[in-house]
Amino acid sequence: MSEEKLNAKLEQVAGGVKEAFGKVTGDKATETEGQVGTLAGKAKETLEDVKDTVKGALSGLSKD
Repeated sequence: MSEEKLNAKLEQVAGGVKEAFGKVTGDKATETEGQVGTLAGKAKETLEDVKDTVKGALSGLSKD
């Protein structure tokens, strides 16, 4: 797993923890920040997947 993907996963986990903490404490702002962190991590992970796919496709084309 690349460092970027790992960071994206960690961001998702941190967002989930923050969201849960916000729910438990009744703090809507913290809960929302956690949701945003989770979504940002998912977006970054998806972007890394796309980059890997494109790199793989370009690598396959250059071998042909």
